[in-house]
Amino acid sequence: MEDDSLDVVRFWERLGLPGIIDVHTHFMPEQVLRKVWAYFDSAGPLTGLEWPITYRYEEEQRLALIRSFGVLRFTSMLYPHKPGMARWLNDWAVGFAARVPDCLHTATLFPEEGVELYVKEAVEGGARVFKSHLQVGGYDANDPLLEGAWGLLAEAGVPVVMHCGSGPAPGRFTGPEPIGRLLARHPRLRLIVAHMGMPEYAEFLALADAYPEVRLDTTMAFTDFSEGFTPFPGGERGRLADLGDRILLGTDFPNIPYPYVHQLEALERLGLGDEWLRAVCYRNAEALFGIPA
Repeated sequence: MEDDSLDVVRFWERLGLPGIIDVHTHFMPEQVLRKVWAYFDSAGPLTGLEWPITYRYEEEQRLALIRSFGVLRFTSMLYPHKPGMARWLNDWAVGFAARVPDCLHTATLFPEEGVELYVKEAVEGGARVFKSHLQVGGYDANDPLLEGAWGLLAEAGVPVVMHCGSGPAPGRFTGPEPIGRLLARHPRLRLIVAHMGMPEYAEFLALADAYPEVRLDTTMAFTDFSEGFTPFPGGERGRLADLGDRILLGTDFPNIPYPYVHQLEALERLGLGDEWLRAVCYRNAEALFGIPA
């Protein structure tokens, strides 16, 4: 994997950056990550879409690798699929952030009794970003049980990376319509739409136009893999340029079916210029999270 690292370093060095910031990476309890990998292993025969895990390594090796890429800050995106799981994941994330200081302390939530309390505890405990996965969790972002938590996060200014698009397979509560209703009630919520909202790219870009605190991450978007089944509409490329200050680098490391550098190459070939790349790969996240130079 040494060549992978060299290629990534060459990318950000050419742009004159000190490194890159990746807002969508997965570190989680090992037994949970193994189940995630098992899901991807089994998804191919079910969907016809093979999904080999490129960086299927032990945690220490994954940490060494992402640091060798020059990723200065990253996240531990984790998410529950049932009640009673979120608090346990948040407790694990506290320990992970303490022993991995270059990880932005990540937390999660689920619509259940007590959610507002443990979200408040996580924020007061230093959580810098939350993850919400509507597809895996199978819940509506507008569930009344979550109302207080969204209000708390909006007030605190803590960003939420939300998998709310309907790719790679639609969920009962995915898509732009429920997110529009959420934002109408909480317009100051710092929502980061994961995967650029694929496949509803245009609709989620429109929400970013309408709400200044909405951002999008690039996770898997524009890559050969994703373009093969959910291509980004060419007519929306101008909007990518217009929203260049609100698009953040995300990759899904380590759960990607191609080398890490390919995400960066996919962004570069959009042809939106070096200043756009500098903003997306470093400066936008630097400003959002208040990361010291």
